[in-house]
Amino acid sequence: MAERRPRGRRRSTRYSALALLRHGVVGDRWAPAWRTHAPERGYQVVIIGGGVHGLATAYYLAKNHGITDVAVLDKGYLGGGGSGRNTAILRSNYLTPEGVRFYDRSLKLYETLAADLNFNVMFSRRGHLTLAHNDTSLRTMRWRAEVNKLSGVDSDVIGPDEVKRLVPAMDTTDEARYPILGALYHPPGGIVRHDAVVWGYARAADALGVHLHQDTEVTGIDTSGGRVAGVQTNRGGISAPVVVNCTAGWATLVSDLAGVRLPVQTFPLQAAVTEPVKPFLSTVVVSGTLHVYVSQTARGELVFGASVDPFASYSTRGSLEFIEGLASHVLELMPSLAKLRLLRQWSGLCDMTPDFAPIMGGTDVDGFLLDVGWGTYGFKAGPAAGEAMAEYVATGRTPQIIAPFGLDRFARGDLVGEKGAAAVGH
Repeated sequence: MAERRPRGRRRSTRYSALALLRHGVVGDRWAPAWRTHAPERGYQVVIIGGGVHGLATAYYLAKNHGITDVAVLDKGYLGGGGSGRNTAILRSNYLTPEGVRFYDRSLKLYETLAADLNFNVMFSRRGHLTLAHNDTSLRTMRWRAEVNKLSGVDSDVIGPDEVKRLVPAMDTTDEARYPILGALYHPPGGIVRHDAVVWGYARAADALGVHLHQDTEVTGIDTSGGRVAGVQTNRGGISAPVVVNCTAGWATLVSDLAGVRLPVQTFPLQAAVTEPVKPFLSTVVVSGTLHVYVSQTARGELVFGASVDPFASYSTRGSLEFIEGLASHVLELMPSLAKLRLLRQWSGLCDMTPDFAPIMGGTDVDGFLLDVGWGTYGFKAGPAAGEAMAEYVATGRTPQIIAPFGLDRFARGDLVGEKGAAAVGH
């Protein structure tokens, strides 16, 4: 779809151990991780959104397809949206074959991302536990486990004794308010440093010749004869035959500029973090019944989250109601955490579709493409989404891995029912 035109490339900066020591001792200035450019009048591809999805798309366009005449536009700073406001949990144990296949590809890309980008993204394989507190939940876990196994993904249902072995702090007794009957255990699951992923993709894309434009808000999208012609920004107009919308919670507002309506609602998703303590939780723990999840960072902080707020909004303010509910549910699982102090809370925006699955691919406006609708699970999908969208842009053909997620599925009634594995913000 996008015509290739060579652009100058810049070799990625690699620091030896001696160079790192010199920088630390002498205190001379570090080279910027990526460059600052004035926007050009036109590019082959304009990507709206400087989070993991937009940056990954730009990187794979340059790396896999040699398309470097690319601009990434963000109205704030790179990674300042959902990519910087999530809890960075990675997994692929979804419910539908389409979802399992997609997230498994993304997880595999995450496993080698530090080496691919020459940037430590701090990927840590922890294992992922989804607790079952009743017979219905346990039946769903068994269903998911079988779907996972048929797709070659390591998942299995374990009992309370095995849960206790993996998480000694967990209350697995019969006296718990919400007894644990079992759990879906997904050993490949883990966590990653979310801003490191953004920085790594940004630096690598810049080194290949991609232009990264911060503080550049898209105020209009130009169309002519049923196809996209470019964008208008607070820094002037930019022509482009391909525009990719990777704006997560702002997806509907950006698509409206092109005259494309989306079946998406935006909801706040809140999270919180505690003071650091000695590492004791080596597994990611999720309870769909209690709408809570918890993991521990390499620094010892406990990261908590829940499901999206019960109302549509663009607010990113935290609430006392969220903290009260979160704390009570966490203590029902792990009573020993009662004396931990919360340090801070935050909120991000989630673009939710009716079937809890993303929207990827083309629209009725030729050249205007979508990578949106990720809800609470967009960060874990970033690498595979960027890889697939780059292929779509370069070839004009829909990759098989994203074919089920087209916008036209809503008109056909051919939905991808992923709610059973994505109803909690994890």
